[in-house]
Amino acid sequence: MDLNFTDAELAFRAEVREWVRTNLPADIAHKVRHALRLNKDDLQRWAKILGTKGWHGWAWPAQFGGPGWNAIQRHLFEEECALACAPRIVPFGPVMVAPVIMAFGTPEQQQRFLPGIMSGEVWWSQGYSEPGSGSDLASLKCRAERQGDKYIVNGQKTWTTLGQYGDWIFCLVRTSSEGKPQTGISFLLIDMTTPGVSVKPIIMLDGEHEVNEVWFDNVEVPAENLIGEENKGWTYAKHLLSHERTNIADVNRAKRELERLKRIAKAEGLMDDQRFRDQIALCEVDVVALEMMVLRVLSGERTGKQPLDVAGLLKIRGSELQQRYTELMMLAGGPLALPHIHEAMEAGWQGDQWLGGAWLGGASHAIPLTGNYLNVRKTTIYGGSNEVQRNIVAQTVLG
Repeated sequence: MDLNFTDAELAFRAEVREWVRTNLPADIAHKVRHALRLNKDDLQRWAKILGTKGWHGWAWPAQFGGPGWNAIQRHLFEEECALACAPRIVPFGPVMVAPVIMAFGTPEQQQRFLPGIMSGEVWWSQGYSEPGSGSDLASLKCRAERQGDKYIVNGQKTWTTLGQYGDWIFCLVRTSSEGKPQTGISFLLIDMTTPGVSVKPIIMLDGEHEVNEVWFDNVEVPAENLIGEENKGWTYAKHLLSHERTNIADVNRAKRELERLKRIAKAEGLMDDQRFRDQIALCEVDVVALEMMVLRVLSGERTGKQPLDVAGLLKIRGSELQQRYTELMMLAGGPLALPHIHEAMEAGWQGDQWLGGAWLGGASHAIPLTGNYLNVRKTTIYGGSNEVQRNIVAQTVLG
């Protein structure tokens, strides 16, 4: 196992670093660096910039318009984007639905949907979870009935991240109630402007509108929007979830946020506290260990060896690590991290002036800390709860 990058790979890293730092808008990088609110324009502006370079689908093979990078090049691209304080690419289009369309869609579907994903013009949402059907996704009830050349969809999806911005949504729907629950599920692409689709906000503990309920009331969907075969959607869903869980680990963002943790601790005078420094060191060890796990997988792919299916392991460790470093940031801020000031998440906010001195001694870096901590409680639940993932790991990796 060789965990060192070759000269060619280091040259590739330098090329990507130069391009990202040249093309990433400074106002967006500022927001990411300081954990300020990113709006739709920020996220889509960066997606479109990447799209003009052909990098929004950075993991795509060349035959579908991607750069055709190998696994190590993809990793280096993601790392350089994270270290430059670029926004995390919204994964639902390029990382999740695109690989399913490539693997199981018809040529016509590939020509219809993939260009809009690559360009960043079309915003995709994910319609998987339902009330009572999260980790037990096979129990979903949202129904699609075939009537001639269309499906009639009725039901509900929940926890739809950024669904308020969605142009299209890929959904798992029940097309049969016979046999095992998994055998009656289909994978359907739905235009969110279709009559009968409604999006209702769910406001989170941090006060943000990040997730939504999506309702389908007799929504007519052309049958040509079915991916693959009817009742085979569970197979396609598993293909997608392997991409999602690996993406959740996000070791590159963890490296960037570790540096942010150190900056906050230094600003709060905690780098002189032996016990707090020990906690930062433990967090850094976990980041390095997660990175080594990722590099082991990359090394196996480079040498042609089939690595173990570690998507579940990456999801478990990555999500727990996110919770740990956000907790340490909040603890570093102490009582000054507690106030929830909605306006403070916008760039250019003047804290002490706006509060008239009521937030005496507060620093701008403390504003997002409690909100971030509360928000990241979700990471060990979504994408398959960590309890379920441990069972999967026990069965598939340990035997």
